[in-house]
Amino acid sequence: MVDVMLLLVEREAFDGLCSMPLGELLDGMQRRALRDRRPESDQRFHRAFDVDLEGDVLEWSDGAEGADPSRSLREQRISPASACGLALALTHWCSVGEWRCWDARLYLYIEPLLGRGVSAEEFLRPEMWAEFSDALAKTDRLSYSESVVLDWMSRRQDLGETMEPSEDPRILPTMEAHRTASDSLHIFLERARREGLSLLIGREYLDPGLWKLDSESLDSALGVGA
Repeated sequence: MVDVMLLLVEREAFDGLCSMPLGELLDGMQRRALRDRRPESDQRFHRAFDVDLEGDVLEWSDGAEGADPSRSLREQRISPASACGLALALTHWCSVGEWRCWDARLYLYIEPLLGRGVSAEEFLRPEMWAEFSDALAKTDRLSYSESVVLDWMSRRQDLGETMEPSEDPRILPTMEAHRTASDSLHIFLERARREGLSLLIGREYLDPGLWKLDSESLDSALGVGA
């Protein structure tokens, strides 16, 4: 199973880094001089550490043949795949936090609120997340979390699975995991709506250019061809 990943991104900060001369960007990462330009993290959510992303950017530069240090990332005449690889690292740099979930479990959090089935392909579509976020805005966090748990219980019963903790010791921990995950998803998307943060949507092992930022793929947001 792979994780579907959502990140809240400060788009202005991302665009600023993508417009910075590449040499200045790499020098800033090497000297750890860009940390004060990173958005403040939301302590309720995980995000990548500064030092790890700085390492990712510098590792990218080692293999970036033909990159011009005087040009910004948007202006580089390098392969779109290479450009998007750096752009993805920069979106993580400009994020305030991330939310992730096994794709096999994500159905449980999406379908009850939308009232319809959802395909795995839709998990990467901004339109689906916009629809879901709009629906989520109409319910409070507790009601949403309880609806997820009740739907999970109903699915188990339909499959003939027990709901007795004495018969399956995983029942209560799994129930609490679903409650915690749905609760945090509500908080996550509520902040995106309230502050107008960009939503980055992707999946583990997905090509960088296919991640979605707002309503477009990352290669389109960067202005390079796939």
